[in-house]
Amino acid sequence: MIALIQTLVLVLDLLWWVIILSAVFSWLYAFNVVNSRNQIVNTIGTMLFRVTEPLLAPIRRFLPDLGGIDLSPIVLLIIIFFIRTFLLTSVAPALI
Repeated sequence: MIALIQTLVLVLDLLWWVIILSAVFSWLYAFNVVNSRNQIVNTIGTMLFRVTEPLLAPIRRFLPDLGGIDLSPIVLLIIIFFIRTFLLTSVAPALI
């Protein structure tokens, strides 16, 4: 059972970094730092969008419209932090 919790924590950690990479990539794309016509850049952007958008879209429905500011990645990172901390501090010690 501990192996399952460690695997879940690893998946949450990887998702954490994918969300951060997606946010940074969206800023680079919005400010034309990266070449949007480059096939590799487009492929990376599409992959990051497809991984993060199913998780961010439901959060965006509940957040107020702040113009160009998207707070949904921050909310999702807080949720991931809570789940990770809950697994490590509450569930794992109960199983040992």
